[in-house]
Amino acid sequence: MTKQDLVQQAESFSVRIEELRTEISKVIVGQEEVINALLNGLFSHGHVLMIGVPGLAKTLLVKTLAEALDLNFNRVQFTPDLMPSDIIGSEILGEDRSFQFVKGPLFTNLLLADEINRTPPKTQSALLEAMQERQVTAAGKNYRLPDPFFVLATQNPIEQEGTYPLPEAQLDRFMYQVNLDYPSFKEEVQILKQTTTGFSPSVSAVMKAEEVSTFQNVVREVPVPDSVFEYVVGLVNKSRPASENKEAQTYIAYGAGPRAGQNLVLGAKCHALMNGKFSVDKEDVQSVAKWVLSHRVVLNFKAEAEGVKIQEIIQNWI
Repeated sequence: MTKQDLVQQAESFSVRIEELRTEISKVIVGQEEVINALLNGLFSHGHVLMIGVPGLAKTLLVKTLAEALDLNFNRVQFTPDLMPSDIIGSEILGEDRSFQFVKGPLFTNLLLADEINRTPPKTQSALLEAMQERQVTAAGKNYRLPDPFFVLATQNPIEQEGTYPLPEAQLDRFMYQVNLDYPSFKEEVQILKQTTTGFSPSVSAVMKAEEVSTFQNVVREVPVPDSVFEYVVGLVNKSRPASENKEAQTYIAYGAGPRAGQNLVLGAKCHALMNGKFSVDKEDVQSVAKWVLSHRVVLNFKAEAEGVKIQEIIQNWI
């Protein structure tokens, strides 16, 4: 891609994003922050973990996003008896007496891992290679996943019986963690009006998979000044108990690793493009910081005993 092509693609990116928002809003009422996080994560080539109580249209949002982007979409309901082969696929003996690999639901553009913490770590770990390497290994053979590939997982923050907490390595594979809130009064009235009649809004595809991949490459080409790189490293360092940050020394058990810095930079690049800019400043980093850091910083017992919230601490850092 030439520099002129890159500039043209960058100029059209924010326009295309607005078209996506318009299509999604035909079905989804409110949830602007969540929609921005999903779009940012997708075009940054990352994955997103959504935390929210049942009934907040998480599944509908993902399905609508897939339709607006014309992406292949699969949903897997994670349960205690789910096996890795149920996600990845398995080899079966064919009619010619040779083994053939039958691909599982993981082979798609957009995978919804519904209630991911309801399956044991053995099955959760089946996603690790897919999320990081965009490939899976079965019977000693590597199979590439479609491009683009995006995992969106959900968790219920209330009901914890029969759940398995996600390992830190699994959490770190998610670029963002986004918390869904209840809709406002006006939004909830609109939801009731929109969903209790026979009218069913349709979503038009405004982008193809190839264009998504192109914009993902454009995001990586956005220039970042050294001062922003230094700001990102300083911000990540603030989360580590070994740093000079008194708040981290007092309340943090484990801080964020280098992947957090990578995601902060990529997320800031995408945020800049989504807002019509072709350069990154500190405000872009600050806009995505809570999504990147909230699941990578572990509070200690003192913080939990005093009711300290990780979002409040992150806000103090930025």
